[in-house]
Amino acid sequence: MADKEISTLLGRVALGDRDAFATLYRRTSPKLFGICLRILKDRGEAEEALQDIYVKIWHRADRFLAGEAHPMSWLAAIARNQAIDRLRARKPVANAIDEAYDLADPALDPERSAVIRSEGRRIEACLEELEADRAEAVRRAYVEGLSYQELAEIFAVPLNTMRTWLRRSLLKLRECMER
Repeated sequence: MADKEISTLLGRVALGDRDAFATLYRRTSPKLFGICLRILKDRGEAEEALQDIYVKIWHRADRFLAGEAHPMSWLAAIARNQAIDRLRARKPVANAIDEAYDLADPALDPERSAVIRSEGRRIEACLEELEADRAEAVRRAYVEGLSYQELAEIFAVPLNTMRTWLRRSLLKLRECMER
């Protein structure tokens, strides 16, 4: 679907045109569903996220500025953010990095285990200093093991942009950990 056509539909949706909204849904929902499914890895949850996404699109269509953003990128960002919010909401208060460190070798003595968990908390504190999407990309790359290409698709950015995000984020993390 051409950017111009999506822009036109978004403009009509901003005016409350239900037919335009239905057309927008039919033409863009497979792509947005794919984004949700890739992030959430659960079909039912991805379907629920998709509903929430289109509610947001209905309410926020007037915020889309045709000359400043590509419409499919704008829609993909809404989908990505909604899916990431759902992913975060389903996790308990313990974060992924602490969980990864809690999988330490049970043969380690309690003191060493405590040191490892403490380092995990320091890393998490440093991650919180990064922009939310950059921190999420770092977690997904280094905790979940996603590739640069997978991350670029999830975050709807070019591959080289994702490489730059991760490189700069790791430099900031190193700087933070050295304090």
